[in-house]
Amino acid sequence: MFDLAFSTNAFKKNTLEEAIDAIAAVGYRGLELMADIPHAYPQNMPPARITSVQAQLRRHGLTVSNINAFTLFACGDTYHPTWIEDDAAKRQTRIDHTLRSIELAAAFGAKTISLQPGGPLIGTTLTRDLAGQRFADALRAVIPAARAARVILAIEPEPGLYIESAAEYLEFKQQYFPNDPTILMNCDIGHLFCVGDDPAQVIRSMPNQIAHIHIEDIGANRVHQHLCPGKGAIDFPQIFQAAADIGYQGRITVELYPYESTAAGIAQAAWNHLKPMLA
Repeated sequence: MFDLAFSTNAFKKNTLEEAIDAIAAVGYRGLELMADIPHAYPQNMPPARITSVQAQLRRHGLTVSNINAFTLFACGDTYHPTWIEDDAAKRQTRIDHTLRSIELAAAFGAKTISLQPGGPLIGTTLTRDLAGQRFADALRAVIPAARAARVILAIEPEPGLYIESAAEYLEFKQQYFPNDPTILMNCDIGHLFCVGDDPAQVIRSMPNQIAHIHIEDIGANRVHQHLCPGKGAIDFPQIFQAAADIGYQGRITVELYPYESTAAGIAQAAWNHLKPMLA
């Protein structure tokens, strides 16, 4: 039905090359590149290293499912600098990082880049209207490059940020980019579940908006803590069926970044739980 990919962001205690070898050893056919330290931070990916990593991926028969440009640990943290900072220079840092990530996606044949959905509003004096305007203005600065590279900018709703739910994504999309196929959604199943959405129903109701899918398990309490599939309340067969129902053509990427001390083992455990469902 679908090929599974695994995000390198679980392997933050390993080099990118070590992460690729470990992900391939489990049996995954795809991987998501973390466009940040210690992996594929664009400034640390000169042409020679890109060529080397491309060759490594070919040896393993791996393709890149997505470029994860959400975090920016190289010059901030999980969220900052955001798209909606008061400081215009920090907003520009986020824009510049995304432009470089688009180039990275083109180099590795990735069709999507997953993006932070604006940034946190808690702790700021921003209104939703101003946050939305800043986010839209910043995206307009990167859309031409994405179009030229044929890369989709995939906004990823996340609990606690400007866009948390499928409905908030649609509201933003319809207000600012109603007819632009370059702006779509990275459908993170766990994030949607945390904010009360039905992930399978979201997939079925938004077939033209879903550019890429992230999966992880979440506890029945809907607390935003990524768990290994099988350890929470997510109904994965329903998710896979919904994706099949809409004719989803991309890879489904397992994202388990909290497990950096046991990344290889958790990649294997996720594979063991999910792969039989896709047979």
